[in-house]
Amino acid sequence: MKSKKGDIRIYVACLAAYNNGILHGAWIDADQDADAIREEIQAMLTTSPITEAEEYAIHDYEGFEGASISEYEGINEVTEIAAFVAEHDKLGGALLAYFSDMDDAKEAIEDRYAGEYRSVADFAEELTEQTVTIPESLQFYIDYERMARDMEINDILAIETGFEEVHIFWNS
Repeated sequence: MKSKKGDIRIYVACLAAYNNGILHGAWIDADQDADAIREEIQAMLTTSPITEAEEYAIHDYEGFEGASISEYEGINEVTEIAAFVAEHDKLGGALLAYFSDMDDAKEAIEDRYAGEYRSVADFAEELTEQTVTIPESLQFYIDYERMARDMEINDILAIETGFEEVHIFWNS
């Protein structure tokens, strides 16, 4: 299920207020243009109880599906991460959490994605059946669980995003 508008948000706090013991901030939709986010941050700072407040920090976030956002993450980076998660949902967040790098996550999903399976063993079975003719007399002797374990060690990256929801990527 794809994220809906407003599901991926950041909580931006006014640092001048925060440093004076006052909580003042706003939840902002992160899946929008960077300039729109900056406008919402400026509007929040304008209504701060501390006059002429200028500095802010991201004090919380939600909907990023495991991807991390630092307190002083750049707004352009936040929008790029939010767009990737909005497009790829849990898988996008899991890839960003695994790689900690947008370029690596994009490269994995664009160039090395092999598909979604119930398990790595199911992937091993499908791959074997597509590439090799197995004599009927040997079909029940193949240990796909063991093949899957070996594939994970040497050939693939498996990312689980839910029950019987495993995404397979070829190692580069």
